[in-house]
Amino acid sequence: MKADAVVGAKIALVAAGRVLTHLRDDIPVIAFPGHWDFPGGGREGGETPEVCALRELHEEYGLVLPATRLLWRRDYPSQHVPGGIAAFFGGRITEAEIAAIVFGDEGQWWEMMAVDDFLSHDRAVPYLRDRLGDFLASGVV
Repeated sequence: MKADAVVGAKIALVAAGRVLTHLRDDIPVIAFPGHWDFPGGGREGGETPEVCALRELHEEYGLVLPATRLLWRRDYPSQHVPGGIAAFFGGRITEAEIAAIVFGDEGQWWEMMAVDDFLSHDRAVPYLRDRLGDFLASGVV
């Protein structure tokens, strides 16, 4: 895989059977309006997938985590850019980090959602349900 083929990244951060999510804005010009999503987004310039994911986490939730907190990675075909690759990371989040979240201006609100609820939610971004399942099946957490 060419490094520049990665067009974006998402992170599933889990704690005590819950996963960090946000409800996407409900406007028709974005993908999956009004759906539950994970931190992440498009890659900017020459940043690595890790830097992309962590930058998006900071922009969306006000959290700064080191790359060592990304415990798992799998690359998938992008759902938005033909021929592109989307990096998907998994890791843990602490209760102190959850308490420190300052939600940004993308999305309606955030929630530490029960993992089982996300996996079965009809308004969760469908391909992220599958990717979260892959992360959990890995046994890393």
